Amino acid sequence: MSQHPESADAAAESVAIVDSPERSRFEISVDGTLAGYAEYVDAEPDGDDVVERTFPHTVVEEEYGGRGLATVMIRTALDAARVAGLAVNPQCRAVRGFIAKHAEYVDLVPAGRRAELEL
Repeated sequence: MSQHPESADAAAESVAIVDSPERSRFEISVDGTLAGYAEYVDAEPDGDDVVERTFPHTVVEEEYGGRGLATVMIRTALDAARVAGLAVNPQCRAVRGFIAKHAEYVDLVPAGRRAELEL
């Protein structure tokens, strides 16, 4: 399990993002309380020996909404995929929207899939 402290906003909250591979998700906590998660599923390598990580669902609990928590969690999850050499299939609307707004992450999505995802 890896932990990445992040600051989602200017508040004095303690925000931590953890990759929980046993749950197949990244989790974000605020002051030690789970505030949300981004689920992932890793597929077997394709013919090019590239493992694809699909992000099917992202949740931020309603009481934590509007603080930018999903943004920092998704950024951390995509950065981890890049470091691991994984391709990304952003089926989750939040992850897909993040990639659409941050062109530096588009290269994680296989070129043949970008058009169908409008990236």
